[in-house]
Amino acid sequence: MSTNTHPGSAHAILPTDADEAVLVGRVWDPETGGPRPVRVLGEDVYDLFDVAPTVSGLLERDDAAQVVAGTTGDPRWQLTDLVEASLARTQDRPHLLAPLDLQVIKACGVTFVDSMIERVIEERSAGDPAKARQVRETLAASLHAEIDTIEPGSEAAARVKEVFLAEGLWSQYLEVGLGPDPEVFTKAPVLSSVGYGAQVGIPAFSSWNNPEPELVLVVDSRGRMRGATLGNDVNLRDVEGRSALLLGMAKDNNASAAIGPFIRLFDGAFTVDTVRTERITLRVEGAEDGYVLEDENNVARLSRPFERLVEATHGDHHQYPDGFALYTGTLFAPTQDRGVPGLGFTHKVGDRVTIASTHLGTLTNEVAPTDSLPRWEFGIRSLVEYLHRSGGS
Repeated sequence: MSTNTHPGSAHAILPTDADEAVLVGRVWDPETGGPRPVRVLGEDVYDLFDVAPTVSGLLERDDAAQVVAGTTGDPRWQLTDLVEASLARTQDRPHLLAPLDLQVIKACGVTFVDSMIERVIEERSAGDPAKARQVRETLAASLHAEIDTIEPGSEAAARVKEVFLAEGLWSQYLEVGLGPDPEVFTKAPVLSSVGYGAQVGIPAFSSWNNPEPELVLVVDSRGRMRGATLGNDVNLRDVEGRSALLLGMAKDNNASAAIGPFIRLFDGAFTVDTVRTERITLRVEGAEDGYVLEDENNVARLSRPFERLVEATHGDHHQYPDGFALYTGTLFAPTQDRGVPGLGFTHKVGDRVTIASTHLGTLTNEVAPTDSLPRWEFGIRSLVEYLHRSGGS
């Protein structure tokens, strides 16, 4: 992250080593009436439409990082202008979009011990934050002591599962946290994710919810990890806590998947190994009450390697012809109270959520009621029509 954190500054959203980064994004272009893949190099933003009209298509190229890094000519936009328009949510000006287009948006859950514990607590409390506090006090310490160093799917994990069964503490969340198979689900439809500056939505039927700061891997149709970005896997804790079968209702709503600001492509200097130890910070600033929440997601504490998560998503059992993005899970699960003691943290309208890391930059969004957001109307049919109209293949 840059040390310049003024929200209207272009450098505020870039990685610390932005001069060395190969960054790909998407810009809404009012002049042509659609999205354009772009390269971001400092203040300069280059239109990549003639190189590849979709980010998905670009990442199918073996030489994607080299082609993007070699882009020259006159920049079409300036990043400062795009950042300002994105934060102002001015639709008639060029602004940043989520850097994905045709990729399916997948997510992994319960990939950290801490988040697994919180899912168990949510289930035990049936989505009631007051009950969750009591359950947390009785379960958290013993669960940490039992499983903090256990490798999922191992014989040791199987023995721990037997202990929980014998003590009546079994949960489906412990199965995906300790068992051989990770939880992988479809987070959001193609083209539905929102990007830097956009609002993220909380539906009226949820009263206990939170952001989830995550590393997002971007994978091509052959299952190759091509880059990484940041994501907010907006979570409705009360809904999922009532039943894991309500996962779709808890996870997939309009503007419930924020991704960006850019995809950083893997190259010789920035590799998959670079992000295995990425530290992702979270800051929530309340517009209504001045509340500030700060926390961190340490990717190094993932219980399964990236490769295992990708293999569970893609392979002979499931293909993604246009590639996919994979939220890798979060260590973050807020337990501190916001206001009423015992009710924990939940979002309020106007909350500013900032997710950032050294190598991937900064993703900023504002919380709003889902039904107050602009309707999602630009889908696959609209993109196909735009590509046909604009001469994209």
